[in-house]
Amino acid sequence: MNGPDAAPPRDCRWDVDGLQLAGLAWGHEGGIPVLALHGWMDHAASFQELAPRLAGCHVVALDLSGQGQSGHRSPHATYNIWDDLPQIAGVLDRLGWKDCVLMGHSRGANIATLFAAVQPERARALVALDWLVPEPVPDESVVSTLRAFIEETRRHKTGAPRIFASKGDYIERRRSQGNSRQTSEALADRALIEMPDGFRMRGDPRHFASSAVKLTQGQVEAVLRAIRCPVLNLWAEDGVRSRRPKAMELARLGARLTPDYELAEFPGDHHFHLEPRIAAQIAGAILAFLARNGPDPGTAS
Repeated sequence: MNGPDAAPPRDCRWDVDGLQLAGLAWGHEGGIPVLALHGWMDHAASFQELAPRLAGCHVVALDLSGQGQSGHRSPHATYNIWDDLPQIAGVLDRLGWKDCVLMGHSRGANIATLFAAVQPERARALVALDWLVPEPVPDESVVSTLRAFIEETRRHKTGAPRIFASKGDYIERRRSQGNSRQTSEALADRALIEMPDGFRMRGDPRHFASSAVKLTQGQVEAVLRAIRCPVLNLWAEDGVRSRRPKAMELARLGARLTPDYELAEFPGDHHFHLEPRIAAQIAGAILAFLARNGPDPGTAS
């Protein structure tokens, strides 16, 4: 049985569309297939507390391109949320998965939702952690967004990678941005590579640039209407909704436009799935949801 004391995750590597992608896997390969997508500037290890608790599941967590141990995109490429979709399909092909449960956190939840909408035959279910779909923007913002994309991409493309004198400095940086010490420590190793002059962030600095285009209200609604699988949307009480009140409007939109939508709230901050006690509760909710919507995946430990 999987659990917090189970075997360590297995390293994964794939070459998809010329990109070297990395990831971590937990659980028996015959279990319910779950593809896990992390949040912005995180990586596969953000699921290290939740994934082992999903008993009966085979969880594969990606390092999305330009993050964690995955390769960076070519100099002319971009990191819009839809840019990952072809590679996600490619990873599913490499795994031999006809379909799977999509599980995403934050930015990864947005990507998972998009994938479930445009590839409905490959999505058994969608589990969205502390987000669901991109927050829509007004039509007239397209010009200012494109301008920011050009200028910010150019600035971050030419800037030097961020170097921290020690791993502890990186941890303190994340703490100053609102992460708990436990979360900051859990994410440090895979986010950094040791160099002669310190610890360099692995993430591509272009992730800090604006997207080229952002979805409008009508486009967001079209995405939600296209989803055919059951949706479980889990929110942290002190997560994004405490900073972005419109987040819960997206939840209400999901409830109205998707055919099978469930919402639950849990204590904790935006990285609530990295807190062991809360991760156990989240795992229980996910396993119960999967049991209601398919073969019994077992019981969380």
